Amino acid sequence: MPLFDQASLNPGVRKREVFGWAMYDFANSGYTTVVLTAVFNAYFVGVVAGGASWATLAWTLALGVSNALVMLTMPAIGAFADLRAAKKKLLMLCTAGCVVTTAALALVGPGDLWLAVLAIVLSNLFYSYSEALNAAFLPELARNDSLGRVSGWGWSFGYFGGMLALGLGLAYVLWAQAQGQKATQFVPVTMLITAAIYAASALVTFALLPERAKPQTDAAHPGGLADSIRRLAHTWREARRFRDFAWLLACALFYQAGISVVIALAAVYAEQVLGFKQTETMMLVFLVNIAAAAGAFAFGYFQDRIGHRLALGLTLGGWVLMTALAYFATGPGLFWIAAVLAGLCMGSSQSAGRALAGLFAPQERLAEFFGLWTFAVRLSAIVGPVTYGLVTLITAGNHRIAILSTGVFFVIGWWLLRHVDVARGTAAARAAEAK
Repeated sequence: MPLFDQASLNPGVRKREVFGWAMYDFANSGYTTVVLTAVFNAYFVGVVAGGASWATLAWTLALGVSNALVMLTMPAIGAFADLRAAKKKLLMLCTAGCVVTTAALALVGPGDLWLAVLAIVLSNLFYSYSEALNAAFLPELARNDSLGRVSGWGWSFGYFGGMLALGLGLAYVLWAQAQGQKATQFVPVTMLITAAIYAASALVTFALLPERAKPQTDAAHPGGLADSIRRLAHTWREARRFRDFAWLLACALFYQAGISVVIALAAVYAEQVLGFKQTETMMLVFLVNIAAAAGAFAFGYFQDRIGHRLALGLTLGGWVLMTALAYFATGPGLFWIAAVLAGLCMGSSQSAGRALAGLFAPQERLAEFFGLWTFAVRLSAIVGPVTYGLVTLITAGNHRIAILSTGVFFVIGWWLLRHVDVARGTAAARAAEAK
């Protein structure tokens, strides 16, 4: 089976374009893997904040502020990108912003709390913008009946980018530790490695992925930010017409809240509860990425075969099981099993959600709808980790209770998913295109 099947693509779309699009998932995965999941989060809690009782909450609040900014601005940016056919230009600007601010994390040392917070807020802001803009290209590339597999191609390929950044970082950490270096010496270098891989890989995307959209405004009405905001307000007022998309957003808000906890706090949990060392945590996340890549690729084909809603529902059941395993783990063995299950569910559930959002989005409003999708995902990235941080604060640092409470998000997400009618949501999108 070829990696990029021409029959799954829209007429006129070349395989090299899909490769260029998938390379952006490859490029930005290093940021989430190294900065948010495996290295800098634990470094922030243990070194920058000195392991203080408020350290985990401070980390989650920093991400919360960043995600709140994304929520307030991304939908309007998406509407602007559609009006001006500017997805690619904005993607390039946001990529540069994330690369620079990720490199700035290398300047952070013990006690540099405000510098760390500023760099995290900005890097996560630019990362979130770029993730939404890149996702908006998906329906331009893939046929409606192949959105699951094409989304899975990109998502699974992306995890190899995360593994590359993490693998090179791990190799450097092992070498540095053998030289007797401390975390304050080798963690900054891993930030520079991550930024370099992001920049180099994204260049492939910019070279191969064209902007297929056309500007929707004339010279007399150039489509500025005010026009974008008015259009966005109109979309909110039309919510009844897109009620299945609205139910999907509500569902994503909860299940992505749980995923955000795993991404932002898995390393913290492993080190604080099970006593993992830095290298053990990095190896754990490396294994999770392998499982996530396999899950996203294989599940994309499975999703197109059995249906998007059922496929997503199955992954949410897997997430509930994962949180239970993590709660009961008293040693590394059971936790490693939970981590592999998390990887399988992570790639497949995120890819499935993105494909459903693409199915419900009218063709001329892709960036706008994915901006709204990002609104829900970023809100979840506030709700999930901050809830986890508050639970640890209230329970005097009990991470086990915090991870168990995370399972509630997946249960609520599964219940909301039952209200999504895929056929009705697809029909609403096609009717909007006809008008």
